[in-house]
Amino acid sequence: ISAWFCSCPPAFKAAVLIQQWYRRHVARLEMRRRCTWRIFQSIEYSCEQDQIKLHNFFSYLMDQFTPSSSKERDFISRMFISGESYKEAELEKYCDYETIEVPDSYTGPHLSFPLLPDHATALLEAFQQKQQLHARYVLNLLHETRKHLKQLPNISHVSTCYSEEITVCGDLHGQLDDLFLIFYKNGLPSPSKSYVFNGDFVDRGKQSLEILVILFTFLLIYPKEVHLNRGNHEDHMVNLRYGFCAGLSVHGKKILRMFQNVFCWLPLATLIDQKVLIIHGGISDTTDLDMLEKIQRNRFVSVLRLKKRKESSGKPQIQAINGESESGTDAAPRLSLQPQSAQAPSTANRLEFSRWLRQTVQEQIDTCRRLVDISESEPEELTYSSMVDSETELYFLSELCQSFQVLDILWSDPMPQEGCRENKVRGGGCYFGPDVTERFLEKYSLQFLIRSHECKQEGYEFCHSRKVLTIFSASNYYEIGSNRGAYVKLGPDLIPHFVQYQANKTAHLLTMTQRISRVEESAFRALREKLFAHTSALISAFKSYDRDNTGKIALSNWATAVESVLRLGLPWRMLRPQLVRSAEDGMLEYKSWLDDLAMEQRSQEHIQSSLLEVIYRNRSNLETIFRIIDRDHSGLISFEEFQQTWKLFSSHMNIELTDDGINDLVRSIDFNKDGNIDFNEFLEAFRLVRQGPSDDTCFPAGVPLLW
Repeated sequence: ISAWFCSCPPAFKAAVLIQQWYRRHVARLEMRRRCTWRIFQSIEYSCEQDQIKLHNFFSYLMDQFTPSSSKERDFISRMFISGESYKEAELEKYCDYETIEVPDSYTGPHLSFPLLPDHATALLEAFQQKQQLHARYVLNLLHETRKHLKQLPNISHVSTCYSEEITVCGDLHGQLDDLFLIFYKNGLPSPSKSYVFNGDFVDRGKQSLEILVILFTFLLIYPKEVHLNRGNHEDHMVNLRYGFCAGLSVHGKKILRMFQNVFCWLPLATLIDQKVLIIHGGISDTTDLDMLEKIQRNRFVSVLRLKKRKESSGKPQIQAINGESESGTDAAPRLSLQPQSAQAPSTANRLEFSRWLRQTVQEQIDTCRRLVDISESEPEELTYSSMVDSETELYFLSELCQSFQVLDILWSDPMPQEGCRENKVRGGGCYFGPDVTERFLEKYSLQFLIRSHECKQEGYEFCHSRKVLTIFSASNYYEIGSNRGAYVKLGPDLIPHFVQYQANKTAHLLTMTQRISRVEESAFRALREKLFAHTSALISAFKSYDRDNTGKIALSNWATAVESVLRLGLPWRMLRPQLVRSAEDGMLEYKSWLDDLAMEQRSQEHIQSSLLEVIYRNRSNLETIFRIIDRDHSGLISFEEFQQTWKLFSSHMNIELTDDGINDLVRSIDFNKDGNIDFNEFLEAFRLVRQGPSDDTCFPAGVPLLW
């Protein structure tokens, strides 16, 4: 071959060399793209794990803190049970839109009910011009939407017989430009243009409220053509972390309460022609559509609020999801019911369900121990009889079983391997393999599943032999140029037709190399922040390889140590050239490297390095805590709420803080002397306590403790 190549004309040789160079170039770009993608995805899922840990932290505080007065007890109740379902009378109080006057100076859109297509057009034009809808109309819209959603089944049934095609959209995540582009390319909802929006309308993007207003408006105008599924971000606890609540100001408390209730009334799935199932996340080996059809979906304001077991009189009591206990106030164990020999029967037949439960619960005792965090030193052996020894407790166990049905379809992801296992990467749901998909489709006579929940570079992706389709509609999700958005259209033949797009004009002007370089730069910047936020832990890990205290470690040990601390599952050896300067002797001066990371972050924040590390590590958690305390979501918390919160924290961390000491602290951080604490002042309180007079009177690194 080499002899033949040498005899070829020069022009042919040049063409071959150019082709080889181009293929190497494209391969390198693809490798960089994949590494960048893994960085973004690992950091995103790590944040979702932090949300679970934060809830566990609050649960632990609640277990350890004993209120000393009725005022403290009321505060704790308000602070941590804000996700509960409300009774009709309470919701009417929050939805008193008729008492809110619209001033003459208001120039935004007006709504009157019943809604007409002209109202939707006016809303679209107003939001394009950056106008806002008055709180009166928002509350009125939520009131009407809630009434409509309450009439819908858990699984919506749609037929292609009544429309030419059905358009399915995935996650939008507050990116209004993507929704505008979908309507521009595909047309507005109408009697001949049906849509299914598959959850995750909110969070991360800045225009979640506008997206919800538009979707709810079209839902009320075209109730037979517009269908909304619930996503894992239509959840009170998730909203607190990812910013949807932060966008609410005037009448924010009322609006938020209504959104919480509307979210829990959203249908869980949509079925097209009895052949294509649309769910937000995925399935598990225990997913039962018959059970999902029958559950009371509005009970699950947050599927993350699964209470832990607490001892009472030697026996665990069971509490329903979201704190709606009928037999006590103690917490429920997290059960992972995975029947091996029989499918879960309907809970309507109590005797049959009891027999099935007896077959399966005992097999899962070890799993229950791990999930509910029960210590081996506890005197009482956890057995089936100690868990389920009354009809009342059996009823609540069935409630827990139903809650995990909802958790699985909202949080699960497909995997290429066979089987079904816990999704530890996200912290909720499971991973399901092609065998689980095949059995599920065969059982319910389905052709394929459509799900969302995961960002895909092209906006969509098939897996499991084209039996599972992921559709994601938020373009430029991680960074400009990171991914396309897409939607899929299904006709009577149920053959999917995809439309891809980029909602950002800048992305169209970038070459592939420029786009990858821009996204790569953003990914490594986020990764460096993550590394800096764990400086203390990294030093400890490095020292375990530096037995002689030389201040140096081998580059191969650097990768192992970094993964042991961050646990992101990244190819650190491949990423090392972008993060670490090359060393001639193969050794890294890790203290110098960490100092460089600190300098990079200090150039953006003029704060002491050790404190900045802690703030970087805990800022999103602190923001979530602040939003929980900020009951009316005004961006401010009162002195009293601040004082009660610090009493709770100090009791957990064994910090001696008197009432006078807390009062002095709150007055010292109220810089503008307005009698309230904003988030920047709240961070200042964290700084003051962190820099206390001794290590025994300040936050340990990484506090709150369970993060």
